[in-house]
Amino acid sequence: MEQIYMIMLIALAVLAVIDITVGVSNDAVNFLNSALGSKAVSFKTAMIVASIGILIGAVFSSGMMEIARSGIYNPSMFSFNDVMIIFLAVMISDILLLDVFNSLGLPTSTTVSIVFELLGAAVCLGIIKILAIDESIVTLGSYINTEKATEIVVSILLSVLLSFVLGSIVQYFSRLIFTFQSEDRIRRFGALFGGFAISFITFFILIKGLKGVSFINKETITFIKENQLMILGICFVFWTIISQLLMSVFKVNILKVIIIIGTFALALAFAGNDLVNFIGVPIAAIQSFQFFSASAGADPNTYMMTELANNEIVAPFYYLLIAGIVMVLTLWTSKKARTVIETEMSLARQGDGEEKFTPNAVARVIVRGTVLFGSVVNYVLPKSFQLKLDERFIKQEVKKSKKERLEEPAFDMIRASVNLMVASILIALGTSLKLPLSTTYVTFMVAMGTSFADKAWDRDSAVYRVSGVFKVISGWFATAIVAFITSAIVAVLLYYGEIFAFVAVLVVLGISLYRSNRAHRTKEKEKQEEAKLLSKEDIVTIQEVITESSDQISRVINQTNGIYSEIIEGLARQDLITLKSAKKKVKKVEKNIDNLKANVYYFIKHLDDTSVEASKFYVHTLGYLQDTVQSLSYISQSCTTHVDNNHKKLKFNQLKDLKIIEEELSEILTEIHQLFSARDFTKIETILIQKNKLSSDIEQSIQKQIKRIRTTETSPKNSQLYFSLLLETNDLVSATMKLLELFQEFDQYVQAKNK
Repeated sequence: MEQIYMIMLIALAVLAVIDITVGVSNDAVNFLNSALGSKAVSFKTAMIVASIGILIGAVFSSGMMEIARSGIYNPSMFSFNDVMIIFLAVMISDILLLDVFNSLGLPTSTTVSIVFELLGAAVCLGIIKILAIDESIVTLGSYINTEKATEIVVSILLSVLLSFVLGSIVQYFSRLIFTFQSEDRIRRFGALFGGFAISFITFFILIKGLKGVSFINKETITFIKENQLMILGICFVFWTIISQLLMSVFKVNILKVIIIIGTFALALAFAGNDLVNFIGVPIAAIQSFQFFSASAGADPNTYMMTELANNEIVAPFYYLLIAGIVMVLTLWTSKKARTVIETEMSLARQGDGEEKFTPNAVARVIVRGTVLFGSVVNYVLPKSFQLKLDERFIKQEVKKSKKERLEEPAFDMIRASVNLMVASILIALGTSLKLPLSTTYVTFMVAMGTSFADKAWDRDSAVYRVSGVFKVISGWFATAIVAFITSAIVAVLLYYGEIFAFVAVLVVLGISLYRSNRAHRTKEKEKQEEAKLLSKEDIVTIQEVITESSDQISRVINQTNGIYSEIIEGLARQDLITLKSAKKKVKKVEKNIDNLKANVYYFIKHLDDTSVEASKFYVHTLGYLQDTVQSLSYISQSCTTHVDNNHKKLKFNQLKDLKIIEEELSEILTEIHQLFSARDFTKIETILIQKNKLSSDIEQSIQKQIKRIRTTETSPKNSQLYFSLLLETNDLVSATMKLLELFQEFDQYVQAKNK
């Protein structure tokens, strides 16, 4: 009998390693955002500092894992078999949930996920046990610790509101003091700012980061708690003096020191306090097995786990060491961690760029209301006062190359320092007041508050950023709900399906992780290829405009050719899968062109003075490309809808005519693709002849269909689709030929100019 539980323990050990990898991937944003976003230090330095913090926090943690053993449920009400099912259900659900959030690039709380997974599995088994002994459902309260779940919900609300508001206030006044031209003001006020910021970060380390370490005794912790103001005052004086020495004698940028210490502090606290979220459940399972094994001849279905409620039980040192090493390795190797970090960067960055989220109705209402409120404030405040305030937020415009724009930080070191300082203040304050603030929620919302106060969310970007924030916040609430339901379902399967369900669930988990990682790798590869295609070089001269535009046109024409053929093939075979695949490809091409159009402003702005004439040419080029792809998109949408709605198939003669048109179009597009690839416009007359023949064939096909309607055609939907295909194909060819004519005309202009 014990063999099956040994297998469960092995599975839980493996799941613990996997859970650490997906958990660290999501939580890395908490302590890396400020250092990486401001580029105060190199990526390697930030990772080393965070790694040291993680390793110290994990190794010197006291190993108290009570949340997994007795924090959410009453272990005395559950048998050994019950708790093993609970532990397995929690670990499997946690990995699935966090992996989904990582793949979406959304930060969430590992504490919330583990708490509600424990709650879901325990509630499920509690109800099963109540029904088995025919008790009233009101007795469920004796199985569950509902107080903890209530605290978590309260922490979400507190974290969101307090963090955003305080982050906004502190950043606003910090910017008023230092402005965006901060060098001179840092020399004057940097020591005080450094003393203030590092003092709170140090206080945070004492209160939160080291509260559970094994080498600090209870008397020391009590002394720290009873003398908080005195400790803060001593720290402020000490760090102010140290900051001034670093700045005056060693010429050190004090903001970099703040960011390095803050990154270390948050990484230390993360490992020391969130370690239970990853290894608490497997360790509780091992301890449960040890208690059960010590009771010779005990029945796993009747042996109750009262011993788990003992708060003196700690995790062995080597478990903590192994967990710390795995966390550090994950930090260095996880691609999904960088995806989550990119989400927060995109929402907090100063300046323009591609927006990650699409606007929603709530965001539009909030932005509109904020704009109206701002108008009222501007009406009330004196104009002179407004101008003085606005001067503090003026950012000097510097003409930069594309490479420099891509490499510039998402925000400056003033904001990064405020992010770390305010997060430390809130988390330390919450800990000292026993308020269950979430580290993830605090760090994220502080970053959002500081970006809002720093006017990073202007009229052009606010609706996208607010939408993104609401999507992340809704994901936090979804975490609790989905964690509860998923864990409950897995617990039911394991309880009734026993060994068969155990194997099946692990197989499903393995397949899910494999598919998720493969999809993420594919997505990242596509993003890298897309970035190379859209940002090959800085375009500043006419010749570079011609080269870049030719490459773009050649690529789009080649893609259009393949997709059009795929659509006609899918329509002929009534193959919905092929048609949907083609539709996705069209969406990608549309997105690429939208990205190009979004960068037109920067393209025109960075052209050299002798090449401004190329602006109009480039704008028209993108317009004709968009016309081409819009026609293709309409064709794709019409064919997919027709087949998806199970309308009548096109007749043989209709498909025969379409196939002829598709072959002629393919020949034309192939010629145009080769022409733009080689930038050789000598064959344009030949292509014009081919285009005229295609247009003639399209007109003949339209005439044939008119005759069919008058005689044999009985399907209005067929006729609608057929006419749409023919007319949009004609528009597609026309837009492509306009591109060709535009390029020929511009090429002649450039040659004449160069003579």
